Amino acid sequence: MSGKPKLHYFNGRGRMESIRWLLAAAGVEFEECFLETKDDLTKLQKDGSLLFQQVPMVEIDGMKMVQTRAIGNYIAMKYNLYGKDLKERALIDMYVEAVIDLNELLMTHILQPADKKQQHLATIVDKATNRYFPVYEKVLKDHGQDFLVGNQFSRADVQLLETLLMAEECKPDILAKFPLLQSFKARISNIPTIKKFLQPGSQRKPPPDSGKVKLMKTVKRFLISLSLITGMVLLYANTE
Repeated sequence: MSGKPKLHYFNGRGRMESIRWLLAAAGVEFEECFLETKDDLTKLQKDGSLLFQQVPMVEIDGMKMVQTRAIGNYIAMKYNLYGKDLKERALIDMYVEAVIDLNELLMTHILQPADKKQQHLATIVDKATNRYFPVYEKVLKDHGQDFLVGNQFSRADVQLLETLLMAEECKPDILAKFPLLQSFKARISNIPTIKKFLQPGSQRKPPPDSGKVKLMKTVKRFLISLSLITGMVLLYANTE
């Protein structure tokens, strides 16, 4: 059996993309098992592979891990991307949680109906340039090092770069007022493992197209329906 981590998710970015980034940054090769239909997801649910009946799911070190943050924490600790002590880990967690908040906003942009896309983009730009990016710009200035925490490459650097690049896909000049973030982006992008992941043909996923969005919406509706049915069954059972 291969010792490579095995990733179970759609053939697209979504919540698995940050996990792909972390593994790639650590120089870890991984396999992917794409969910192409609802039946693929149902099979994982029925065989007990999904603890909470949802993906992402990563098979690693004999475990079938779910919950994106838990998976990310495990990978970061396993591959020395989580700082050298408790205080550094706390800083990394704070920076990563904020990145995740912005990332969620970026990921949902393509899901917006046509008449709301412009307003949603304005919200992204406002929050990115007035709430999030100024903080990271200040952190880099005050810290005076190449990386966000300590002087060591960490999960925070990986996930900030991922989100900066996603933000530029929405608005190419979004970093215009943030020279330290521009330098950070160039510097982290040139780390050998990251540079490799950014090359064409890597396992990095492109921006989602309408077909992938349609599939994800279909499966999401299926998951919601399953959750409602399960809840009704449990409610009925508890009244017996």
